[in-house]
Order: sequence, then C-alpha cells, then structure tokens
Amino acid sequence: MSTNTADPAIAERFLAAFKDRDWQALRDLFADEITWSMPGAGTISGTIRGADLAVERARQIADRGVRTELLHVLIGAHGAALSLRNTATAPDGRKLDEHLATVLTIRSGRITAIDSYLSDIDGMSAFFAAV
Repeated sequence: MSTNTADPAIAERFLAAFKDRDWQALRDLFADEITWSMPGAGTISGTIRGADLAVERARQIADRGVRTELLHVLIGAHGAALSLRNTATAPDGRKLDEHLATVLTIRSGRITAIDSYLSDIDGMSAFFAAV
C-alpha cells in the first residue's frame, strides 16, 4: 500500500464494531487521545476527548436504535470519510433520517479523531434531546 493512503481496513473495522455493538473492538481502534466532534444541541453534540468517552458516545447512539446504512467509503492520505444514512424511530414517535459524513483521522493504525457532518442538525438535536 502507498504510504500516502490510509488503510481502508480500519474504517471497515470501525463500521463492523459499531454494527456488532462490539465496544471492546471499537475501543481498541481508538487512540487514547481521540476527539469526536458532533454539531448540534443534542445529548451527543459537542466535542469529546478520550477513548472511553468515544465508546460511550457510540453506545448512546446505538441505544437509541439508530440503524446505519453505509453508502460509500472514501479513503484519503490521513483517514477515511464514511458516507452514511442514519434512521431511527424513538418510542415517543420522534424520527431520525439523516445523511452524514463521518470523517476518521487515522495515525499509526488508530483512529485519532472523528468529525461528524450532518444533513439535518436540527433533526438530530431533536431526536437526541434529553428525555
């Protein structure tokens, strides 16, 4: 593999760990100092730091019943951008239906940053509002 291309297997392992709810596998992919930024005003919004908090955010997303559909994986020199569609329906009827780009920064085989870009920030904020 070229030295100016990130390893796509890391992005694939990230998606598989999230889909399988394998929190230890996800934690193993994260650098200890990982940051994860999420826009909006929902309970999962803001920037967090640290692998344990990143796993907790992934759990919070999964616990709300979010189904993630992979549309595309784009590989760059320093990471991968995942084009995704998230859908879910809350018990009270609130719906989530958004497209997003999840950008993984990868260094030395570990994910050091996740930046999420959303098509419907208000919808995500409403779906992940404090209950």
